[in-house]
Amino acid sequence: MDIASIIAQLIGGAVGGTASSKAVKQSDLGQIGNLIAGAIGGLGGGSLLGGLVGSGTAAAGGGVDVVSLIGQLVGGGVGGAILQVVVGLIKNKLLAK
Repeated sequence: MDIASIIAQLIGGAVGGTASSKAVKQSDLGQIGNLIAGAIGGLGGGSLLGGLVGSGTAAAGGGVDVVSLIGQLVGGGVGGAILQVVVGLIKNKLLAK
């Protein structure tokens, strides 16, 4: 896994975490919390999807494989959204009285 794949996973996760907090209001962790939870989930989700589809390898011309990066970005977004919602719901449920 190269640095471009990791960055794509982090960005996708951060976007996914922020978007999921808007969709599921009960899971909101605040702006920074949503970004952090999403980015962490993005690393996991992007790595999982990258293992299923194929990692971000260089293209034949020595460039970056755009399809793999898009897969990493989408996998990161989905993983970030899932982790942010799960952590947000658990945290808010435990703090509710």
